[in-house]
Amino acid sequence: MSIFSLFHTIHYLKIKQIIFQIIYRLYIPPFIQRCQVGVSMLLTDDISKYTCNNDMCFTFLNLSSDFKGWNDISKGMLWAYNLNYMDWLLQEGMSYEKGAEWIDRFISDLPGNRIGLDPYPIALRGINWIKFISWRRESIDERHLKQWNDSLYSQYVLLSKKLEYHLMGNHLLEDAYSLFIAALYFKDDKFYRKSKKMLWQELKEQILPDGAHYEQSPMYHCILLDRLLDCYNFSSYNIRFVGQETFNEYLKEKIVLMLGHLDSIVWKDDTVPLFNDSAYGIAPTVSELRAYAKRLKLEWTPLPMKECGYRKLCSTHLEAVVDVGNITATYQPGHSHADTFNYELRIDCRPFVVDTGISTYNKTARRQYERSTSAHNTVTVGNKDSSEVWGGFRMGKRAKVRVLSDTENEIMAEHDGFKGCIHQRKFTINDDVFTINDKIVGNNMTECISYIHFAPDIEVLAISSTEIRTNRANIAVSGANSIEIINDFVSVEYNRLEPSKTIKIVFCRNLTYQIFQA
Repeated sequence: MSIFSLFHTIHYLKIKQIIFQIIYRLYIPPFIQRCQVGVSMLLTDDISKYTCNNDMCFTFLNLSSDFKGWNDISKGMLWAYNLNYMDWLLQEGMSYEKGAEWIDRFISDLPGNRIGLDPYPIALRGINWIKFISWRRESIDERHLKQWNDSLYSQYVLLSKKLEYHLMGNHLLEDAYSLFIAALYFKDDKFYRKSKKMLWQELKEQILPDGAHYEQSPMYHCILLDRLLDCYNFSSYNIRFVGQETFNEYLKEKIVLMLGHLDSIVWKDDTVPLFNDSAYGIAPTVSELRAYAKRLKLEWTPLPMKECGYRKLCSTHLEAVVDVGNITATYQPGHSHADTFNYELRIDCRPFVVDTGISTYNKTARRQYERSTSAHNTVTVGNKDSSEVWGGFRMGKRAKVRVLSDTENEIMAEHDGFKGCIHQRKFTINDDVFTINDKIVGNNMTECISYIHFAPDIEVLAISSTEIRTNRANIAVSGANSIEIINDFVSVEYNRLEPSKTIKIVFCRNLTYQIFQA
């Protein structure tokens, strides 16, 4: 990390982020036990949580371990965060007795639980506790109810003092979601006014006009949509404050936008592209989200993709989603990759060209690679990234994109992410042929490389300077200096790498390749 990288990273931050970064480093609000009575709430069926607990064994992110304490980071900080979310309270088959034991254990261990008192785990765990208490109210004795409510309210008081203004983005939105639900549960006017203001501001900023979440991760879009549906669910069935019905209409408006975007970006099999930080097995599925929305009697229509930077190009047998967008969450690009002009392509609903995905949030060489330009289906110049990614979740100088043409079957754009030159790329679908034209303007003979990452089940049958033949499709290439097959890995879930093949095409200024069925 250089001083220039740090400068370009800080340059995009909001002043409020910098102020709260300093505040939270100098002062940590104490956890103080308080008393409050909660009121169990009505709600329609939501989305079941993934099964992650079996007695004393927990499985998160495809990693299993026996319980060793709430601060166990042996499998990474994200694993420890998942442990403290306590999603398993809501998994199928969880008995009241077992759930109650875990809540009691958590409260007993809380004084020494550093990770559990971080704001993000408080926010997610709080919603899980409120649901568990509301659904199991008849089984809970008064002693337990008072103990749980007092602890839960105390945690929310701490959350209200540690709202993640230093990070913003999805973290701050999750804080607002949870505080809003807590306001309804505790009938707390102060929580309600604060969370309502936060939700109004954050949803207005974070949900783009085309319905996409501004961090441009389909996985996080689904996670945040699920939680917004929860807010609407709780608020619709539990009117506690003056003007709440009007605010519900605002929540509904944002839900309909997010559902509309989801209908546009989703593949025909109801899965989503794995752009930026996205993986399967974390967020609810598209089918689950649609069913939840319908249970809440919501209606929506697909929305054309625009501000999110993604576009879909389709023919009878081909379906492509391409990325021609800028970083829209400029001050929080932690889940963004250096993937300008990346794409995924499916043939007859089966993956052919894929994003390499993400396998870890740990600050490792693999994490760095998965965010790099070479891990995506786009071009590097001089072996450089189009945007500067570093430190696991940091981004410095970044590419600026300009869309040159945008029609139903073709889109062309250019970006300035490589020093001294401009990369132009045109995507076209015609008659079941997907064509990519690359042009490097201003290049002084610097080596350019175009990468094509195949799905794990794709076999390369033959290769020449002008053609690549596979078991699913062929690629005709024009303008290549050389073409090479390299062994690689892709990941559609955390901590699972699948062997795959990547095509590395070296060229100078101009390259064209066409993908068509074999």
